[in-house]
Amino acid sequence: MGLKSLDKIADALEKRPAELEQLRKEGKKVVGWLAYNIPEEIIYALGLIPIRVGKGGDGRLVEVGARHISTKNCVFVRHALGQFAEKTDPYIKQLDLVAIDATCIQLYRFEELINFYFGYKTIVLGVPRNFATQEGHEYFRKEVEFFTKRLEEFAGVTLEQSKLEEAIKIYDGIRQAIKTLYRYQSLNNAPLSWREVSSVINAGYNLDRRQYLELLEELIVEAEEHLSERSANENIEARIFLSGSLIPPGDTKLVDIIEHLGGRIIGDDLWSGLNFFLNLEIKEPTPYGVADAYLDRVPHGSLPYLDLASDGRLSNLKEQLKAFDADGIIYHTLRYCDAFTFKAGETKDVLGSLPFLEIHTEYSGSDYEAIRTRVEAFIEMIKSKKEIAELV
Repeated sequence: MGLKSLDKIADALEKRPAELEQLRKEGKKVVGWLAYNIPEEIIYALGLIPIRVGKGGDGRLVEVGARHISTKNCVFVRHALGQFAEKTDPYIKQLDLVAIDATCIQLYRFEELINFYFGYKTIVLGVPRNFATQEGHEYFRKEVEFFTKRLEEFAGVTLEQSKLEEAIKIYDGIRQAIKTLYRYQSLNNAPLSWREVSSVINAGYNLDRRQYLELLEELIVEAEEHLSERSANENIEARIFLSGSLIPPGDTKLVDIIEHLGGRIIGDDLWSGLNFFLNLEIKEPTPYGVADAYLDRVPHGSLPYLDLASDGRLSNLKEQLKAFDADGIIYHTLRYCDAFTFKAGETKDVLGSLPFLEIHTEYSGSDYEAIRTRVEAFIEMIKSKKEIAELV
């Protein structure tokens, strides 16, 4: 029996495009955004409506996007470009402004193209490559300050500290709720799955954030009630942790394969998943305070970092693998997502003896059977290893 709160979230999401259309008629403005370091709190505090755009999984849209950008760009970027080219997505049709941060250089290029080819108003937030240095922090502070001024001009209002404090409180609540749901889905007697939590996260990027927080709080209460009703799973299962490139809404191929073969996803460090909500503590309700918090959290894999011993991305990965009691890691990279592809080797090197499988894929069905064969062998290897351990 499913959780009723999940149905409420799905129902709210279904109604959202019509709500946005009405809100725009009333004078509200919608800001679509992409990447990892856009400070949503500032957008929300200015009375603008933030919507995170970008989906995956549709090979046809990848081909549409490839008419405007090189086929050597990652499939997510080409897919997003295809969405903007067709303008049939219910959220993309509602956008008044598109904000892109330059964490991923390919998405930075994407901003230029939707502005040039399709006439979208855009704004870019610069992100320092040397993000761990004092100079990097000073640069990002100035970028967020400029970003805020541009948004103020667009919104026709000045950012008020009280409004920003209110937004920060809402977003802090959302982050805490998502972390709680991740913990619950990883338990042996989990009341919901990783797939369901991922769907909840994706829904939240489109819903009003205050309403979303209320729905999350309802979901947590219901999940806690179901925890005591479920018995622990005593079957030997392969607890799989996902890493690597993002897995956006619509891209279910790898998840479908893992679950069909009896594997259980129990966690991730994806920038479309848990990482986005970790270690982000805004200590000062100002654009500078927001900038520092975003830059100090778990870094995105597209940002270069040469000292593996102090790499925050790798440290976080090791912590999450332990916290979620993972049996193995599937490192998933999208075709031409160079940053994560190049970091596969260093990621594997720091994990020691934990089983590791690297999967390279794209948004088509041509590699389905090949991926299925490799994942099946990986899951069976993990289960056999656990069976032997129980006998010893």
